[in-house]
Amino acid sequence: MVISAALRAVSAASIQAPEKSRQVTRKPYPNYKVIVLDDDFNTFQHVHDCLVKYIPAMTSDRAWELTNQVHFEGQAIVWAGPQEQAELYHQQLSRAGLTMAPIETA
Repeated sequence: MVISAALRAVSAASIQAPEKSRQVTRKPYPNYKVIVLDDDFNTFQHVHDCLVKYIPAMTSDRAWELTNQVHFEGQAIVWAGPQEQAELYHQQLSRAGLTMAPIETA
């Protein structure tokens, strides 16, 4: 048969894999932003307390700065980093009653 002769010819030929590049290109994972929005029903104290409670390493002073930014500018990025953590903090703040923007890539 013609097909089996062609297969034998292909298998008899030396087949070489393409050379691997020795240079590795590393791409960082994108950061994701957790954004709190201003609303008419959460108090300053509640926003502050939630930020301190749910955002790691959040100081009281930084929480007050962000709370004021939410109030006066309409929103504040309260945390940025890997997607899984961003989703967790977003969910926790949302469940605590804060008004949240959708998670965005930074």
